[in-house]
Amino acid sequence: MKQYNMTSNNHTELGKTLWKIADDLRGSMNADDFRDYMLSFLFLRYLSDNYEEAARKELGKDYPSLNGNGGKTPLFVWYEQNPGDVAEFEKQMRRKIHYVIEPQYLWNNIAYLAKTQSKELLQTLQKGFKYIENQSFESTFQGLFSEINLDSDKLGKSYEERNKKLCTIIQKIAEGINQFSTDKDILGDAYEYLIGQFAAGSGKKAGEFYTPQRISDILSEIVILDSQDPAQGKKKKIERVLDFACGSGSLLLNVRRKIIEANGTIGKLYGQEKNITTYNLARMNMLLHGVKDTEFAIHHGDTLLNDWEILKEINPAKKLEFDAVVANPPFSYRWEPTEEMAQDFRFKSYGLAPRSAADFAFLLHGFHFLGKEGTMAIILPHGVLFRGGAEEKIRRKLLVDGNIDTVIGLPANLFFSTGIPVCILVLKKCKKFDDVLFINAAEYYEKGKRQNTLLPEHIRKIVETYQFRKEEDYYSRRVSMAEIEKNEFNLNISRYVNTAQEEEQIDLTDVSNKLTEIEQQIAKARETHNQYLKELGLPPI
Repeated sequence: MKQYNMTSNNHTELGKTLWKIADDLRGSMNADDFRDYMLSFLFLRYLSDNYEEAARKELGKDYPSLNGNGGKTPLFVWYEQNPGDVAEFEKQMRRKIHYVIEPQYLWNNIAYLAKTQSKELLQTLQKGFKYIENQSFESTFQGLFSEINLDSDKLGKSYEERNKKLCTIIQKIAEGINQFSTDKDILGDAYEYLIGQFAAGSGKKAGEFYTPQRISDILSEIVILDSQDPAQGKKKKIERVLDFACGSGSLLLNVRRKIIEANGTIGKLYGQEKNITTYNLARMNMLLHGVKDTEFAIHHGDTLLNDWEILKEINPAKKLEFDAVVANPPFSYRWEPTEEMAQDFRFKSYGLAPRSAADFAFLLHGFHFLGKEGTMAIILPHGVLFRGGAEEKIRRKLLVDGNIDTVIGLPANLFFSTGIPVCILVLKKCKKFDDVLFINAAEYYEKGKRQNTLLPEHIRKIVETYQFRKEEDYYSRRVSMAEIEKNEFNLNISRYVNTAQEEEQIDLTDVSNKLTEIEQQIAKARETHNQYLKELGLPPI
């Protein structure tokens, strides 16, 4: 099949092709279930391509040609011909690209089994997934395919039916991919596109793992700007980034992409995710985008309980700190704080968020690990700006301590999971300005059938307003702490930036005079008209 390279403008074409395949093939299967198969196969294709390319370089002229191999991959042939050299070869591969995949488990062999309708396909896939999880390399892939059940009745009632279904799915995916360049960015973009499409189709569940790209862009652009004075431009280096509710990892990857595009460098990405399926998606997503296993750490666990060992350091001098913290945690999540938690180093200076809404608990978790020269940007429901009780106390302390830098109000209906309007809070440990910037972007969006979207110009306006701390009537304003205190630390955006423009004052006397003048003109015209009618012998009007 003909192959062609794609430009940056049509990077999503492969994603669209694969989405159509998914739509055609999943039948009655739940979209979330099919997603896991689809994305796993795409990931296997990426791992295989990467591995075979590295093997080709490593073996050089010893790498077999494809001709006359009876469907076997070049690496399959090399393994058969050089059994005594396999151990040393795999040792070199582990050193250079950090993993090994035996030839029978590589995508091209899996695709060949599917094409030939082999009865061995399902078993080979099962063994392949297990091999990658347990033997490919150290802990990188452990449990990666744990949510993929190839024995599921959803694929078919018997082994034969399941095998046949898998043959069809994999053959179609292979044909779809073969139309395109296999550049890793292409596969990465396709993976992101599919995540977004599956999210759109799964309603409220999507909030668990997907932040719309445009909102992700805002957060990413904000945290890579100079923390003290954003007007100075983008940072040259970000050492560590944390997303403590990372979902599929898209937000972390976006921060990485933005800093690299700005010719900066980035160290390590840290993410935490409670949902096991989504956690696996995040790890695949990292690797698929060319992030080495040494360049990220994704933890499966509960952020609110702080069960990640590396974040448990009590000594402030030794704790892990981050140059950028980004997050889109679950909105108004119900949680069960214990009495012991009141003494937790993350909360004890502020108090506990109420059981009904863990929004501030998430915020305080991220804020605790924010470095002194770092920036935190978090998406939260509007309620955090004005709700009373425990939340008011937390909000008050953050304001009095000078930690809330900017409040950004976004339009309603931007998310798959909820139609409520949300805000972005930008926090800093040591901020330069003693006021709070309010941006009311609620009216700046493009209306869609199912949900609204932000256009590039809307994002640019928000980011530039933040960067240069611009003030604009009905859009943005710098508000003094004295005024905020006067409003009892209520941060409801409309109190400070009202989008409703004043109606033009009407002078009733002037209107009356104009009406009188018009009536006189009508009477004069009628008189002239009747004169013409009289001359013609017609009755007047």
